[in-house]
Amino acid sequence: MKNILVTGGAGYKGTVLVDALLEKGYSVTIYDNFMYGYTPVLGFAGNKNFHVIKKDIRNIEKSDLKNSDMIYHLAAISGYPACEANPHSAQTINVASTARLVDLLSKSQMLVYASTTSMYGRDGIQQDETSIPSPTSLYGRTKHEAENICMQHQNCVSLRFATVFGPSRKMRTDLLLNDFIYKAVTEKSIILFDAKSVRTFIHIRDAIKAYLIVPENLEKMTGNIYNVGSNTLNYSKEEIAHIIKKQLPETVIINSTLADPDRRDFIINFDKIAGLGYKTEISLELGVEELIQLYSWFRHYSPFSTI
Repeated sequence: MKNILVTGGAGYKGTVLVDALLEKGYSVTIYDNFMYGYTPVLGFAGNKNFHVIKKDIRNIEKSDLKNSDMIYHLAAISGYPACEANPHSAQTINVASTARLVDLLSKSQMLVYASTTSMYGRDGIQQDETSIPSPTSLYGRTKHEAENICMQHQNCVSLRFATVFGPSRKMRTDLLLNDFIYKAVTEKSIILFDAKSVRTFIHIRDAIKAYLIVPENLEKMTGNIYNVGSNTLNYSKEEIAHIIKKQLPETVIINSTLADPDRRDFIINFDKIAGLGYKTEISLELGVEELIQLYSWFRHYSPFSTI
C-alpha cells in the first residue's frame, strides 16, 4: 500500500501522521479544507510525495478517493467543546460525511478510522473493546455512530484513542492535559471539575505509532476495533494536577464543586493492541516536561495582539 489519503491531514494528529508516513516513503495526499490555515503543512511542500486535495469533507467525491490504497479518516469536529458549539456541523461532518465516504469506497480500499475512548461514558469501571459504549456527550455519540458506519466496510480498522497530549505542527490546547499545563504556565492555576474522575492518556507520537502498525498487520487487524493507549496511563484529574505541580510548584490547584459538563470516568484496558506488540513509550511526566517547555514561549495566536 503506497498511496495513502489522510482526511483532516492539516490537523493536530493529521500533520504528525503525514510527517511519519512521508518519512516511511509513502505517497501521501491530505484532504482538508484548511479552516485553520496552511502553516501546519508548509513544511511538506517541497516533498514530491506530498499532495493536497483542498475540499470540505462534506463534499467528498469518488474521484477524490480513486488513487488511494488506504484512507486514514481523521476529519471531524473533535472534542466536547467544539461539538457543543457546533452541533449541526458535528452531526454532518462526523456522521453524515463518514457515511458518504464509506459509501464511496471500493471493496479493496483499506479504511482506518480515528475513533475515541470518549464513547465509554462514566461507569467508573474498566472498559475494553467488548464493553458497550455509553457516550455522555455529542462528541462521543457522533464518533460512536460514525465508527459503526465504518465497521460496515469490509476492510476497516477502528482505533479508539485515549486522550492525546503533546506538541504538534497544528497545536491544540483544548485537550485536557495540554489545557491543564497551558493554564498552569500562563495563569499559575488549574481548576478541577470532578477531580476524582479518571481519564486515559496517550502522547501524540505514540498515537501515530498505532496508525503506522496497521499497514504492517493488515491480516490480523482488519475488521477489528482497538483501544489505543497504555494500562499505565489511566489517571484521575487530581493525580494529573499534582504531577504538573511537581514540575511547576507555584501552581495553585482549585477543586470546584461544580460538575464537569463533559462527564467521563473510566479505566480503559489496552491488552488487545498490546497483543500485537504495540506499546507506548512516552510517560505522562515526560509529556508534562515537554509541554512546559513548549508553553514557556507558545501562546494562542490572536490577530489582535499588540505589536
